[in-house]
Amino acid sequence: MKFIDESKIEVFAGNGGNGAASFRREKYIDKGGPDGGDGGRGGSVFAQADRNINTLVDYRFARIHRAKNGESGRGADCYGKGADDIVLRMPVGTVITDINSGEVIADLAHDGEKALLAQGGKGGLGNIHFKSSTNRAPRQCTPGTEGETRELQLELKVLADVGLLGMPNAGKSTFIRSVSAARPKVADYPFTTLHPNLGVVRVSHEKSFVIADIPGLIEGAAEGAGLGHQFLRHLARTRLLLHLVDIAPMYEGTDPVAEARAILNELKKYDQLLYEKPRWLVLNKLDLLEDRDAKTAAFLEQFTDFDRHFAISAINGEGCKELTYAIMDHLQEMAAQEQQAAADSAQETDADTI
Repeated sequence: MKFIDESKIEVFAGNGGNGAASFRREKYIDKGGPDGGDGGRGGSVFAQADRNINTLVDYRFARIHRAKNGESGRGADCYGKGADDIVLRMPVGTVITDINSGEVIADLAHDGEKALLAQGGKGGLGNIHFKSSTNRAPRQCTPGTEGETRELQLELKVLADVGLLGMPNAGKSTFIRSVSAARPKVADYPFTTLHPNLGVVRVSHEKSFVIADIPGLIEGAAEGAGLGHQFLRHLARTRLLLHLVDIAPMYEGTDPVAEARAILNELKKYDQLLYEKPRWLVLNKLDLLEDRDAKTAAFLEQFTDFDRHFAISAINGEGCKELTYAIMDHLQEMAAQEQQAAADSAQETDADTI
């Protein structure tokens, strides 16, 4: 299945049915009074997150989604039937934005989460609502209201705890294959990864985290070089970034330090908040180095922009287990800090209420 992570759609909610102006007419009852029923409501359009869907490909070509109108009311106190709502199922992590206003309508971050995209119109009132002691034969009725219409931008941001950054052929796909059951394509040429891959890293029976691998970046990605930085949006929800660097490049004259700086520059151009996320340096391909300690130390002397650093060999798993344990500990510490902050905020709210 082709991976699609953005699309534009139009949604049309149904109009409400019109109310009826009718009078009861039966044998021997020539003035039975008003009996016009109300119109039915129009169908609404909802979006719902579904963990079984991984891409927005269903909305690449099916761009118009229209709910049905409500039925009009009829005589004999018959109310019009309301139209059924339609539910658009989307991947977990989809952000829905109104193109005209720029308002974020919904952020479907959890499986089963549901959001209203377009409200159906209300049904009109029949003339039975307008009768009174002074108006016994009302001929008034109201039309149904129109349903909402919206033009929406869908943007998928995959849900992951850890994101991988690096130049093409830095070994990101090999790393994710080494630590998880994910099997992204691995080859000895650049841009092997063409779309994000997710892998679940299980540290123990009770502890695990999700890691995301995106296509490699190159210098000038912000200007459209290579695959550009279109996939960086998938790192927006991560808690930790791992910057993989090829410490033993196959081409002579390649400077790992310059490549690492180029990636950080592209990250900063794209989003300052993403740039400020916790970042760990991971030096990969130790198996290709003879004097690994000296070369690792030389790299670290020139580059000090990371919170922590690790040296691994993704191809044979050297150092990978220690790295995953450190990641798990870091994520648990962050979760504990967030819980404590939430508890402190709740206490302050209670104190202000009292």
